[in-house]
Amino acid sequence: MMTDKNDNKKNKAIYISGHEGMVGSSIHRVLIRRGYKNIITVRRSDLDLEDQQQVKNFLGLHKPEEVYLCAALVGGIYANNTFPADFIYKNLMIQSNVIHFSMLHSVKKLLFFGSSCIYPANLDRPIREEDLLKGKLEETNEPYAIAKIAGIKMCESYNRQFGTDFRSVMPTNLYGPGDNYHPENSHVIPGLIKRFHESKIKSTKEVSIWGSGSALREFLYVDDLAEASLKLMDIEKKEFNTFISPNQSHINVGYGEDIDIVSLANIIKKIVGYEGKIVFNSKMPNGTERKLLDSRLIKSLGWNPRVNLEDGLIMTYKSYLKESGFI
Repeated sequence: MMTDKNDNKKNKAIYISGHEGMVGSSIHRVLIRRGYKNIITVRRSDLDLEDQQQVKNFLGLHKPEEVYLCAALVGGIYANNTFPADFIYKNLMIQSNVIHFSMLHSVKKLLFFGSSCIYPANLDRPIREEDLLKGKLEETNEPYAIAKIAGIKMCESYNRQFGTDFRSVMPTNLYGPGDNYHPENSHVIPGLIKRFHESKIKSTKEVSIWGSGSALREFLYVDDLAEASLKLMDIEKKEFNTFISPNQSHINVGYGEDIDIVSLANIIKKIVGYEGKIVFNSKMPNGTERKLLDSRLIKSLGWNPRVNLEDGLIMTYKSYLKESGFI
């Protein structure tokens, strides 16, 4: 009996680190939707990715063919400002362990997830992949950005020295199901959704937002990133290497448009149904004024985002209500 090549592909062992987080859970959803059957996941409480021996034993036992390195400590401006040591230490440890032992245990492909904060601050044009390391980083999240840059360079270095096939994607600001709604550690979209919703329930007269509201941000629905990621992983190594260079191998994944925080806040306010006033606290930091990615490379490979911002925010609010037990 002949075995379909596609069936073999969908039976390969795939490990998703951080499958409980927003990006990892999205990768998991999309893989299942596509019929992949041998997906390896483990709860954070059962595998400490900061522990070298645990990671070594886990990858040695399960021997995945592919790894999606989604696990990371992430947070907004407040969290990055308050816990800089956590952000650099934990991210360096997690990614170093997973990348190193993926090489030792002969993982065929690995995808590392970076962040658009790796790029120089306040470029007044869409940010290209080659802009990496060409300017000063934004101060509030510099430790996190340096950890992510180290992850990219570690993948490149292992490819050069050991012939591995470790790839990196740089997503823009993400949002969607499974996001972090912590009142202090969240990013802008989940933070605004939670605050507007709670203010609606309490009939609070106004909501205060950090910064002047002038900063521009690009947002991508997380399932669109998952689709882009699987597309990149499906490309054969020889072909993939024609799109990148050994010392610049990361690929941007963005929506292609940005929006100012004032407009974003008003859209979320409307979706949530909050009727109070928005007040911007210009004494607090804006972060980088603009951070729009140039995503022409990934789009030239046939990927385009499917979910527009307003539709994505509606779906995200519904998921917040469900995840928080309101419905």
